[in-house]
This record gives sequence, structure tokens and C-alpha cells, in this order.
Amino acid sequence: MTSANESQLTSTVMMIRPAGFESNPLTAASNRFQGRSAASPEEQQATALREFDGLVDVLRTAGIEVIVIEDTPVPHTPDAIFPNNWISMHADGRVVLYPMEAENRRTERRSDILDYLGNAVGRSISEVIDLSGHEENGHYLEGTGSMVLDRVNRVAYACISTRTHLDPLGDFAQRLDYDVVAFDAVDSGGVPIYHTNVLMHVGEEVAVICDEAIPREDQREAVLTRLRDTGHDVVSLSYAQLDAFAGNMLELRNKAGERVIAMSQCAYQALDEGQRARLATNSRIVSAPIDTIEASAGGSVRCMLAEVHLPEEGSEP
Repeated sequence: MTSANESQLTSTVMMIRPAGFESNPLTAASNRFQGRSAASPEEQQATALREFDGLVDVLRTAGIEVIVIEDTPVPHTPDAIFPNNWISMHADGRVVLYPMEAENRRTERRSDILDYLGNAVGRSISEVIDLSGHEENGHYLEGTGSMVLDRVNRVAYACISTRTHLDPLGDFAQRLDYDVVAFDAVDSGGVPIYHTNVLMHVGEEVAVICDEAIPREDQREAVLTRLRDTGHDVVSLSYAQLDAFAGNMLELRNKAGERVIAMSQCAYQALDEGQRARLATNSRIVSAPIDTIEASAGGSVRCMLAEVHLPEEGSEP
């Protein structure tokens, strides 16, 4: 079974409002971007809540529908603010649940959220594909953090890491009819990059990537060639921009049909004028300050947004 024709962009995102946000000790070993805040857990939660609400306001003002779901205090899920790691939603009504490396992230997968999307929001779910069984073998695939999806051309870009393994990646690709472009990627210190969406973004017409983070020339050229062959204008990022989360952006489509690209204020400030101009020609850029979320948890705006591609009840997928 292959998915229905799917737009690259959605006008609806789901976000999880945090209840116990803090730097997660179980993810620190593989995410060198986190743990940069010296604030107490209570201060991290309070500030993250303000930053979260500010981002929601920015997105809604730009014409994006935002479904906000409250996190639960128990069990404690310090990274619940990043739902794109445990769920992806597709235009044919299928939902995919993903295997997570950190044990305290696995309880982020909540069946009540799926019920809410169907009953309260009116989205049609035709099938739930649960890949979490790969956890039993120590194999992980953390959703659209591990993969950057070109939904139109059916390509899943993935940098291999302790959180992204080939077995569940192949399982996803076979079930949802995707080609996989897998590669190795490292930061400026030679440490493997934990999630693909830290270093690249694929929009409708523009792709953004820190291609110097792919050390093997053959792999780097394979990624860039595939992006260009699928019609994307490729914007290259530097390592300094990667460190500022400039690769962690997401293009959406607002209610008026206009393209909107969302990123953090830190990411926006890291881009040079030429890069901003290329993005602005294609999409309206919106940004919000989420410094504490980035410094504490090592994730940015794209990680906070789970794209809702599910069809509305009664519509044809």
C-alpha cells in the first residue's frame, strides 16, 4: 500500500505544552546541543512555558492552525515538547509511532492524543503503524527528527546515529513506500549529529543543509544531487549556523495559501542577508525566541512541531 498524494506542506501542526520541561539526562550523551543552561528545573519549565506560548502566538498570527495539547505531570517526560520524534501523520490517514532511544521518552507516545485528534479535532486515522517494537532490539528511529521527509517525492533523508538505525528506517520505508538516502554526519568536533533535522530542512522548493557536516564526499554528493534532482534550490549552512539551529526550520502553508517558514530567533539571526533573502523570496519567515528550550534540551522550532497531514473526517484521503 502506498500513501495518497501528499503535499509537502501542511497548514496544521500539533504542539505539546510542557508540564515538566528540563534538560533530559538520558539524552545528553548523544545530543551535544543540550545542557547549555545552568537554570534549575523549575526555572527551565517556567521559561520554556513562556517561550512555548510565544511561539504558538507567532504561528497563529501567521495563519497556521496550532493544536495545543497539554503534557501530563506524570509520568515525567522532560522532552514532551518535541512530539515530532514519536509521531508522524500522513495524508492517507496513517499514523506512525516510533522507537525512542531514551526510556523516559517512550511514555511520550500517548493513545489519548490519537483519540483527541480523531474525536475532538475531526481528523481521520485509518491505521496506526507502531514501530516501537524495534526498541526490544536496541534499534531506534525518532520520527521526523531522525528523518527529514520529502513527502512529494517519497524520499527519507537520514543521518545514521545512536538514535537512527537502518532496520527501523527500512521498515518505515517499506511500509510507507519511501526511498531512503542514508548518510553519516558529524559536528565541527567530529561527533555524530544526533538528528537529521538539526542539519537539514526540505521545503516545497527550497532545501537547507549544512552539507559540510557530511564528511564522505560520495554521500554528500548523493544527498545534494537528490535534492537538486527533485527540483530544490539548495541553501548551504556553515557549522556556526548549524550550532545556532539554523537547519531546524519547517515550511508550512497558512490559511491564505501562503508559504510560511518557521524557525527560532537564534536561527534567524544566524542566517546571513543572502540566505534570508532566498528564503523570503520563497516563503514568509516567522521566528520566535526559544533560547531556554534550545539551550536546555538541544532542540528547536522544527522539533516542537508535529505536522498534521491527516485528512478531515468525511473527506477523501
